[in-house]
Amino acid sequence: MTFQGALIDLLSRARERFDRALEGVTLKQVNTRPAPVQAPRIDSLTWLAWHTAREIDMQVSALAGTTMVWTAAGFKERFALDLPDDTEDWRHTPEQAAKVRVTSLELLTDYLDAACALARDYLGSLDESTLDEVIDHSWDPPVTRRTRLVSIVDDAVQHSGQAMYSRRLLGLEG
Repeated sequence: MTFQGALIDLLSRARERFDRALEGVTLKQVNTRPAPVQAPRIDSLTWLAWHTAREIDMQVSALAGTTMVWTAAGFKERFALDLPDDTEDWRHTPEQAAKVRVTSLELLTDYLDAACALARDYLGSLDESTLDEVIDHSWDPPVTRRTRLVSIVDDAVQHSGQAMYSRRLLGLEG
């Protein structure tokens, strides 16, 4: 298996884990932070799925030199979030994260699907020789395309696991 193939496989596993985390949940459950007083940084299933899609979308579209699906496919308007569009969602406060809500599970899964498709297409298009190209000199050591791609997929895997944990804290099996 190639490096790109391994990342596609890991990303697919994370996406499938989100499906399991979202299976059978109500809109109230998906939008609820499971332990807002005891653990305010355990975010809702909505925020975890949205954030994962957003990070994949932002970072892969930047690498690919394309417009984010967030804007190109109309997700910005469909979500209609009460947050600035340039929000650094990895720095959201619990109050900001709580503003990420959906009125349809389909909207959430559609964005996840679109972001994962973008990543799969990009990974499938890469030539092995481009992986060690330095793409970000602002870090020490500088970040290569390979390192950034591992980081993107690792983030998706981490958040899909957190989604399963949030689901269990809501009292749901899974």
